[in-house]
Amino acid sequence: MTTQPAHDHLVTDRSLLSTKAYGTDQHLAARQSLYQWQSPRHDLPGIVVNELAGVRGTVADVGCGNGKFVARVREDRPDLTVLPMDVSHGILGAIPGAVVADVQQLPVVDGILGAVLALHMLYHVEDQARAVRELGRVLAPGGIAIISTNSRTDKRELERLWRQAAGDVLGIQEGPARVQLSARFTLEDAPVILGTAFSEIRTIPLPGVIEVTDAEPVVAHLASYEAWADKMGVPFSETIERARERVNDIIQAEGAFRVTCLGGILICR
Repeated sequence: MTTQPAHDHLVTDRSLLSTKAYGTDQHLAARQSLYQWQSPRHDLPGIVVNELAGVRGTVADVGCGNGKFVARVREDRPDLTVLPMDVSHGILGAIPGAVVADVQQLPVVDGILGAVLALHMLYHVEDQARAVRELGRVLAPGGIAIISTNSRTDKRELERLWRQAAGDVLGIQEGPARVQLSARFTLEDAPVILGTAFSEIRTIPLPGVIEVTDAEPVVAHLASYEAWADKMGVPFSETIERARERVNDIIQAEGAFRVTCLGGILICR
């Protein structure tokens, strides 16, 4: 499995996740918003709704965050009962019917759900094997788990940008890497991890290129890692501002700043 040992415990620290990282949806929304500039655009909630076509009964969205997928499923499939769950009470906000819960110990009886969603969240789970067993446990016969994450090659330009900006601030050639959330559960590693509970796994790759002509969306994305600022090994605000300057320089020279993306959705049975 691809890991980042120096930052591993920070990505799974439940106290930090439920307060600084996701106490509100500010940082998550900043990361989500970057995809407005991606081509092709992928309608992730729409893909999830399509995969739920044969599902009946109750669907749990575990680690639902700000409820982006919950709202879409409720709108397009009013026949389904949607149960939103997250470890952070704060980010749940006013999502109707939301429950504070941990995927490692779901407050759901065995075999009752038609589907369970775990979208861009399993990299935050300390015991992934236990979480995957829980996802399988709560599914009814014929039920599906819909899981998403990013490739280990995703947004490498942002990682390079951060290290170069950090190096500039520190006066060295290249600074330390930032915390990388999806490194603990990449698109390449996921089938093996999920295979402990599911016998059939289908991957839907979602490639694209983000192209911006204004530095702000990229700066907002980098700044959304503020929860881990004191663990980055570099002055955070100064590095953000230096990254802004670098992006502006690239835009001026090349007309745009480009980021190559590769995420994916895994359909598990």
